[in-house]
Amino acid sequence: MIILNRRGFLKRGCDALAMAAFARSLGMLNFATTASAQSGSDYKALVCIFMFGGNDANNMIIPHEQAEYDAYAAVRTTASGINIARDTLLQIRPPSLNRQLGFHPSMPHLHRLWNRGNVAIVSNVGTLVEPMTRAQYLANTAIKPASLFSHSDQQNQWQASLSEGLPGTGWGGRMADVTWPQNGGVNFPMVLSVAGNNLFATSAAHEMLNVPSTGTFGLRGFSSSAANTARFNAMQTLLSQDADKTLVARSAGTIDQAIDYSTVIDPIVNSTSSTIEKMFAKQSASLSRQLLRVAKIIERRETLGLKRQIFFCSIGGFDTHNGQATAQASLLQQLSLGMKTFYDATEKLGVASRVTTFTLSDFGRTLQPAAGAGTDHAWGSHQIVMGGAVRGGDVYGAWPTLALGGPDDSGSEGRWIPTTAVDQYAATIAQWYGVSTSDLPTVLPNLNRFASSDLGFFVVE
Repeated sequence: MIILNRRGFLKRGCDALAMAAFARSLGMLNFATTASAQSGSDYKALVCIFMFGGNDANNMIIPHEQAEYDAYAAVRTTASGINIARDTLLQIRPPSLNRQLGFHPSMPHLHRLWNRGNVAIVSNVGTLVEPMTRAQYLANTAIKPASLFSHSDQQNQWQASLSEGLPGTGWGGRMADVTWPQNGGVNFPMVLSVAGNNLFATSAAHEMLNVPSTGTFGLRGFSSSAANTARFNAMQTLLSQDADKTLVARSAGTIDQAIDYSTVIDPIVNSTSSTIEKMFAKQSASLSRQLLRVAKIIERRETLGLKRQIFFCSIGGFDTHNGQATAQASLLQQLSLGMKTFYDATEKLGVASRVTTFTLSDFGRTLQPAAGAGTDHAWGSHQIVMGGAVRGGDVYGAWPTLALGGPDDSGSEGRWIPTTAVDQYAATIAQWYGVSTSDLPTVLPNLNRFASSDLGFFVVE
């Protein structure tokens, strides 16, 4: 027989609720006024998709003009194992570039959204402390981001939009802090992750709620039977003891909060009456399952009463040092199908223009192939922005010159020096979301080092 004292019980309770990660303990929930707190016309949500491992954007968007494609193919030869044939590209013609490019052939779903004007590409984005040229990089006359080409460091810098020091919060979390008043006092987390703990959504003042991408969200072993009801009541009694001890009170409060949140979220994410669930029915990929849960939460936005929500999703496996052609094709197909299905779901829910989905990734990859039909860690990369409010069908930012040792290369292997900073990319998204000009320096402390804080990829409201 195991005798479970209060300390052991609290530990087990916290372990059972590890999915609900909180920065601090808040007061009890109050959903009495949520029905009137939600205004459909004022609702906005952001959905971040982090592509862990460093997506090779050089093979996600490829030049189709013959001369430019020939320059690409001269480096990424057929023999390299990573060349994408020109006649397989899904052609696009961005007005800002006035020349043909092509999506990877595994991305027909996003290609269709591009043609409809709901997807944009932001070109050559990356971590920067300040603007930098190739000459400055080689001469060390500009400040470089710390630990370039390192997965963990660059992941943190992308999520924090800070390339110096040790960030404690992410730009998603800081957006939550400054836009929290727009929720009208509703006491429920506005930041939800369906991909585990992350820096992007970490806030200084508000908690992030972790929701599993599959299964139930709540305590296990507490069904509606009489025995389990008695067990639950005993647990509640234990949680009320030693409340004068600060640490104990905080631990108990965290579990109480998790139980309260789970009783609201679990019926939503496991609902069998959702109007959009069938849209994802044949998709088993992790990203699609995450996006389904996000869509179901958005579907029930009036239950939560939040006017602003931020979601974090992820897809991994982009560290393609070997066997890139097959691996990336599969990942981009999952990304394309999942994002298109999610967009269609927001259209069905009537909020396509109120939800913006965007990608982040560690870094790009070298234009120069690596041994083993792969690529190595690089720097600047292209990102995708999707939504009904996106000024789609175009490329924003400067397109890099695809030449080893060329004007955009930090060395001789095709590591593009970013021409657009993460700060600028984030600022454009933040302002659409509702971050005021006066609050931008709080969300993005390094933004003032760059000329533009709006890249223009949203329709002006």
